[in-house]
This record gives sequence, C-alpha cells and structure tokens, in this order.
Amino acid sequence: MMQDHRCKACDGTGLLMDDEQWQYSCTVCGGDGEFRSGDSPEPKTAFDVDEMNRTLE
Repeated sequence: MMQDHRCKACDGTGLLMDDEQWQYSCTVCGGDGEFRSGDSPEPKTAFDVDEMNRTLE
C-alpha cells in the first residue's frame, strides 16, 4: 500500500479505537486501510450503535 492512499482516519490499520480502548473497523475506509481519491467517506450502509454510541457489528 502506498502511503498517499493510507486512510488518515485509521492511519492505514483499518481499525478505529474509542476513548475506552474498544477497537472497531474503520467506517471511513471500510476496514481496508486505504482511501483513494473518489472514495466516499460515508459508510456504504447505515450501522447500529449501542446506548454508549459504540458501533455494533
């Protein structure tokens, strides 16, 4: 993966972490760690969250 295509939200790891150290798939790149020009930062489908606003799989 070239650095210029690395997702800035997850730094190319494909994972995001909340303030309680819970990890989940990056919703910006879809979990693949790459974000190319023309990609949409919006999730392809809506996702559910719990009462603490954590993403549910």
